[in-house]
Amino acid sequence: MASVRKIPITSGKSKPSAVALRQSFQIKSELEQYNFKARICLGLADEDYEEHLPEELYPRRFSVNVDACISRNFVDYINTCQIGNQKLQNSRVAREYGIQHLVTRNLMIEKSFSLGELNKVFCSQWLNDQQVAFGTKCNKFVVQDVASGRRFQIPSLKSSSHSKPPENPCGIHAMEINPSQTMLVTGAKNSNDVAVYRLPTLDPLCVGEGAHYDWIFDIKWLDDQFFVSGSRDTKLALWRVKDNEIYQNNEENLPKYHIIHPLTIKTCKSADKVRALLFNDICHELVALSLNGYLHLWDVGTFRQKTSRKLGFCQENVCLAQQQERGIYVVGSRAHTLIFDNRTLRLIKSIPSSQERVSIRSLSFRGDLLTIGTGIGEIHFYDFRASDYLKQVDSNRQAFLCASKSWVYPDELIFQEYLMNWEHNTAIYTHCYDTSGTRLFAAGGPLPASLQGSYAGIWQ
Repeated sequence: MASVRKIPITSGKSKPSAVALRQSFQIKSELEQYNFKARICLGLADEDYEEHLPEELYPRRFSVNVDACISRNFVDYINTCQIGNQKLQNSRVAREYGIQHLVTRNLMIEKSFSLGELNKVFCSQWLNDQQVAFGTKCNKFVVQDVASGRRFQIPSLKSSSHSKPPENPCGIHAMEINPSQTMLVTGAKNSNDVAVYRLPTLDPLCVGEGAHYDWIFDIKWLDDQFFVSGSRDTKLALWRVKDNEIYQNNEENLPKYHIIHPLTIKTCKSADKVRALLFNDICHELVALSLNGYLHLWDVGTFRQKTSRKLGFCQENVCLAQQQERGIYVVGSRAHTLIFDNRTLRLIKSIPSSQERVSIRSLSFRGDLLTIGTGIGEIHFYDFRASDYLKQVDSNRQAFLCASKSWVYPDELIFQEYLMNWEHNTAIYTHCYDTSGTRLFAAGGPLPASLQGSYAGIWQ
């Protein structure tokens, strides 16, 4: 989990042994003889002849085994940090080490939050070390203070009179922060429009309209100005928030916003309801996942669709994640986690769920650790290095987190239909890690669409 590059000490007060002195003198004499012959025969300058030295006479010039110089002992990592020698001895800790250490030892403790009558949390993002922003099915934009438990509702931005809302509004499904942490984009008051807020103040910046006529399921930033939205109407829209719009100030010092329109709108071919988006900044590709079981690749430079690939499992494909270092895309379905090569979209592996009908609802990577939010209230962890789910240290049982029951709206008809004859579970629709990787915010609600309820909690 930790790695330190160890550099041997070549100077100090300790005296070399007699054997080491004799060896050094012998090598030095042979080296001087070879240097003299090399300069005479090849006509080389003093600074050039080292390039022609043999390996047995000048071993330090040739490549060495780098892995032999790397220590993966955590004690060496701590000692390097205490000495303050990080510039000379490169050291790092695996990103997944913190959460993996806590989960496998059953050290994670849940702290749940009461959300009142809010209905199903669909998306979330950490704003800082104490605040998490999330969007709900009832179209509420909320900021939760995880330290004090206080909750603040941010007003949703209204579209202009020219924008027509969808027939059946379904709240906020997406929320993303740009790479420079200066803007946050999410759903507007109309479920088919986008709203952009300025960070860290969450002042309204603009509303994007005129691209979709149905729910917006996902949004992804391409850089600090451009982002793409994917909708239930199978369309992708490219948006831009310009620099002068980001930093303009209002003379009255009041929160005002303006209306923007998409740069271009494209229909995703062979798609039925674009459900999730992913941006690969290495390949400069946009990946779209549709509910009919297709992966679609788009070139972000030309904003054209390149190819589509049919998935092996077509039931409830609702979430998407990537691991760029391994070059893979991961798709969550009803009972499987599908792994694809990001170059060819070839299916590499299908990971069956540890339980039947878990209904995978959210995915995220933390290093080589895949976090899986399920529809049965459990959060599973899959280690790609071990090619297996995390196991508890003191036993061979699977290590996972089990969320508490979600609050359900006590409607009489729905209560009789579900709660009396069927034990409802909490679906983890969204989860996200803080910057340390040791705190996990998870939220959601009951899985059946007709049930109203909510759940939110932090594991730490």
